[in-house]
Order: sequence, then C-alpha cells, then structure tokens
Amino acid sequence: MRQELSILLITAASIAFLHTLLGPDHYVPFIVMSKSGKWSRFKTILVTALCGVGHVGSSVVLGLIGIAAGIAVSKLVSVESLRGSIAGWLLIAFGFIYFVWGLKKAYRNKPHTHIHVHEDGTYHEHVHVHEHEHTHVHETAKKSLTPWILFTVFVLGPCEPLIPLLMYPAATHSTIGLILVALVFGIITIFTMVTIVVVSIWGIDLLPTAKLERFMHALAGATICISGLAITFLGL
Repeated sequence: MRQELSILLITAASIAFLHTLLGPDHYVPFIVMSKSGKWSRFKTILVTALCGVGHVGSSVVLGLIGIAAGIAVSKLVSVESLRGSIAGWLLIAFGFIYFVWGLKKAYRNKPHTHIHVHEDGTYHEHVHVHEHEHTHVHETAKKSLTPWILFTVFVLGPCEPLIPLLMYPAATHSTIGLILVALVFGIITIFTMVTIVVVSIWGIDLLPTAKLERFMHALAGATICISGLAITFLGL
C-alpha cells in the first residue's frame, strides 16, 4: 500500500502541475487584474492563493460528498463539467463587463491640450486628462469587489482530475491516503498558480507598457473574456 500511495501522490502532483499549466484560467485573470488594478505583490499572491484554495477545496468537498453518498465517478465528473461551464461563462461575462468599463474609462481619460494665454501676450500649453487625483468611492468599491468576484468564479471552477484521484484511496478505505492526495494536489496547484503569476508579472514589468497604461483595464477585461471563451469553447 505504501508503494501504491507513493505512485498515487506522484501522479497527483504531476497532474496538478500540468492541469494548472495548461489551463490559462488558473493564472491569466490574476496577471491582468494585478497589472490593471496596480495590486501589490503581496495582494497579488494572496488573492491568487486564496482563489486556488477555493478552486481545489470546492472539488475536494464535492468529492467527499460523493464518496460518502456512494455516487459514481461518472456522475461526479458530470457535475464538475457543469461547474466548469458555469465558471467559463462567468469569466466571459466578467471580462466583457470589465472590458466595456475599461474602454469608457480610457475614453474619459483621453489626454488633450489646454492653451493658456497670459496678459503679456505669451501663452503656454499643457496636456490634461480628466482622471481625478482622488479615487472615487465607486471605483474603490469596484477594486475591493474584484478579488471576491474572482474567488467566486474559482470556487465554481472545477478540478476535474482530482475526483478520480480521490476515489482510489477512498475505495481502499485509506483516510490518510485521501488527505495526502488532496493536500499534494492542492499545494502543487496553488504553488504553480502563484509561481506563474509572479514570474509573468515580473516579465511584463520589464516591457515598455507606459503607452498602454490608459487601456490597461480594457486589455485586462478583454484578456479575461478571451480566457473564458477558450475554456468554454476550446476546453482549455
């Protein structure tokens, strides 16, 4: 049993890594929202990790309920598939709404030139935008709400490969095996998510993105929407 458990844990770690790496929805939303929202590194890591916990934890809970109720693996996988469809459409909706809001914000803050004429006949001009120096209450609320929206989407988002992995130790009545498989899968998934997000943001920071600053929110929304479309229609 010990050898079988070791093989199962290695399998769980490998599948968790590949599942996360090949699923852009596991990291793209955090990368673009961190850049557009100007999140600190700590906030970015915290939000990514918490969403990862919700993502894996919801599938673990579903798996345990299924095991306790004696539900077949095929039925649990069908439920996970339904949850995946819901999460994909939520990403599409959230991304599209954020994209439209970002475009409006970019248009509102379009730079324009003001000319000031002085009494002596001289004049000067300066570039001006309508972006206020203070933060509006509704924009602060939007920034506070965004991580919770992502968390909700990720709680609904399934970890399809985890359910079958939980079934083997459950079938052999190995509680320790069940816990270890869930922990290994969860830790590898969250670690991979956080690593990809942090490394990607570090790479983006090296690029000259100053000219795109005004459109960052719109680009973030479009990227999230495309990510949701890829999940829904391409199965990524």
